Amino acid sequence: MKTSDFYYELPKELIAQTPVEPRDSSRLLVLDRNSGDIQHKHFYDIIDYLHEGDLIVANDSRVLPARIYGIKDGTVARVEFLLLKQISGNRWETLCKPGKKAREGAKFSFGDGLLKATVTEVKDDGNRVVDFECDENFFATLDKIGQMPLPPYITEELKDKERYQTVYSHELGSAAAPTAGLHFTEELMDKLRKKGVKIAYVTLHVGLGTFRPVKVDDVTNHKMHSEHYEIPRETARLINETKKNGGRVIAIGTTSCRTLESVATEFGEIKPCDGFTDIFIYPGYKFKVLDGLVTNFHLPESTLIMLVSAFAGYDNIMNAYQIAVKEKYRFFSFGDAMFISQEELCSN
Repeated sequence: MKTSDFYYELPKELIAQTPVEPRDSSRLLVLDRNSGDIQHKHFYDIIDYLHEGDLIVANDSRVLPARIYGIKDGTVARVEFLLLKQISGNRWETLCKPGKKAREGAKFSFGDGLLKATVTEVKDDGNRVVDFECDENFFATLDKIGQMPLPPYITEELKDKERYQTVYSHELGSAAAPTAGLHFTEELMDKLRKKGVKIAYVTLHVGLGTFRPVKVDDVTNHKMHSEHYEIPRETARLINETKKNGGRVIAIGTTSCRTLESVATEFGEIKPCDGFTDIFIYPGYKFKVLDGLVTNFHLPESTLIMLVSAFAGYDNIMNAYQIAVKEKYRFFSFGDAMFISQEELCSN
């Protein structure tokens, strides 16, 4: 299967630049993965497609405000730092622009001196290893001065940083939001609980590799990036209990999906564990856990559209995307959502 098979035309004006209010007022395309039938709803209608005994599994990772701007000591040069990975303590691997201003030994000040940094290493790929210093907790300082690392296709300023966090975000560590969860409100989740729908959480810290394009012609030659995940004991129990009782397990987003399928692939079951996953799901993959998936609309030729094509069927997804463009759905991180599941969910 070729990467070009997953291309579709998207008018630029359909790329959502800002989130809608309230969160659950976004549109929802409901896709029957068996028949390919489609219904057009709003996200708050998802309650009509979930039943008592179902389990939704969401990613509770929280996005770091990882983009900071520093002034090089002794100059007026302004350099952008993007935190990529915590190495240890306050030592981080970062991406710096312009890199020529951030040579080994260079020192920087951020937020009028709230945070200081020294470049200690320039890696072969151009990334910098940086040691940070601050008087208070590093993450508290970052929260004061950092900006959200929004995807490159979003050019509008984000006025409220919390709108790039899910309402249930808890575990700090992502470089990008698990965006399928952005549509949930506390009120909607309370309604789901009252209906008898259970909610469980996994953690997968989303890396910037999620935006990395597929550069090979043959899909099978693509090398996925690696991301850290964790499945708590209670989540594993709820998943196994739901399966045993004939309920449905529905992943909120591709990150939750990849976490569950990674563990089931490695261990043959869902159990409490943590580790790193580089699972690449594309058409032909046999799902071991999922019965349903809530997801946003993804970039052409991306690993994410390949994943949803594997779950819903290639023809179903490419047709659904064509219809979504025609119906002027909003695409990507701040865009609308799709709910993919079995026929009985689409027949309500």
